[in-house]
Amino acid sequence: MATVIRLTRMGRNKRPFYRIVVTDSRKRRDGGWIESIGYFNPLTQPSTIKYDQERLDYWKSVGAKMSERVKKITTK
Repeated sequence: MATVIRLTRMGRNKRPFYRIVVTDSRKRRDGGWIESIGYFNPLTQPSTIKYDQERLDYWKSVGAKMSERVKKITTK
């Protein structure tokens, strides 16, 4: 199974809130996920991001690919 670390959208209309999740790459953006490892809120000033670095490193070590957006927000 090819796993990917990406964002899944939560929140209501025009008030997005994202979870950083590990999921099967064949599932849709908001489909089921294996594990939630953090969240990202772009509406706060500055943007709030919180994630478990240990779990992120674990999933990367077992072959999970990171989406471009997750790479960008976790390397700040």
